[in-house]
Amino acid sequence: MSDYEMMDKEEIYSKVLRAGRRTYFFDVRATKAGDYYLTVTESKKFTNDDGSFHYKKHKIYLYKEDFTEFKEILAEMTDYIINEKGQEVISERHQKDFKREDNFVAHEAKTAEDTASTDSFTDISFDDI
Repeated sequence: MSDYEMMDKEEIYSKVLRAGRRTYFFDVRATKAGDYYLTVTESKKFTNDDGSFHYKKHKIYLYKEDFTEFKEILAEMTDYIINEKGQEVISERHQKDFKREDNFVAHEAKTAEDTASTDSFTDISFDDI
């Protein structure tokens, strides 16, 4: 039996969560002894300069003996974040319609003085010239 077939047989139940550039895979798998455990895989898409792309994956394995404590700590941590910062996503980078500017670093480096000096400029139309 190939590794692919063996892996396919181990997978019992799956769910997928697509979240922007990230995709989370929740998979129930079986041990050799026939018990179940959970894998959570984060897959993140990265685009290379040439337009090609690749994925980086991170995986955790969660076994039944750890479920109770894991759920308690996960609930505590997520509740803490929501209570402290609310439901709204603060980082614009994580908004669905966020588009990174090519000059992001230069744009962020602007000082208040730079902004003030350009605010006094008037819009000019070169169509008349």
